Amino acid sequence: MSVLSYRELGMPSSSTLSQKLKVLYEDSHLIAVFKPHRVLTQGDSTGDVSLFEAVKIWLKDKYSKPGNVYLGLVHRLDRPTAGIVVFAKTSKAASRLSEQMRNHGFKKRYRAWISKELRPERGTLVHYLDFNEKEKKTRVYFEPKEKRQKAILNYNIQRREKDVFLVELDLITGRKHQIRAQLSAVGSPILGDKKYGSLEKFKEGAIALESCYISFIHPTTRVMVEVSIPEEESAIVGGFTS
Repeated sequence: MSVLSYRELGMPSSSTLSQKLKVLYEDSHLIAVFKPHRVLTQGDSTGDVSLFEAVKIWLKDKYSKPGNVYLGLVHRLDRPTAGIVVFAKTSKAASRLSEQMRNHGFKKRYRAWISKELRPERGTLVHYLDFNEKEKKTRVYFEPKEKRQKAILNYNIQRREKDVFLVELDLITGRKHQIRAQLSAVGSPILGDKKYGSLEKFKEGAIALESCYISFIHPTTRVMVEVSIPEEESAIVGGFTS
């Protein structure tokens, strides 16, 4: 899918984004924030604003830090996707959270709008994925083969509005573009996701997908941390035609 740059969309700088940053959870070891649609999780060759830099500015300003602010990247969200992103504030927390992520210790839930209902209304999708670097797109297969990664997600249709369906998705594995590719493979691409076959419109440079819940074990206290975005505060619920 062609994604317009921040400059073309007239989006704010990292400093401006930091002023509007929505913090969902914070302590001395980590911070969880909301990533808007079209914002990079981490900077890339485009030079466009990133959530990573915005959070660093926010922390520097809040705590009046004179030097460089440490921030550890634990996971990413695709640029066209919105939702919860967790960062580490210390190197020890970054190491422990990253290990937990690799070992599938994070529980992640998403919500999305699709234009074709899944049958049955609640179930599990199992595929085998291969990310094509040249196309920047994940290919989906129904049979295992060497180098293909097994991908599993559970889905649950929440409701129908007009001609679209709100679906809740629990990731069992975390593969690149997994949700987008798997839903497309069963004929129910996410609204606005032209890369994966959607013919429906959503917001420019965005798709109707949102990370709405994350849980994990705190890297220091070892207690369960849960971060969520309720439906009434969702970036996509009610906004699929905007």
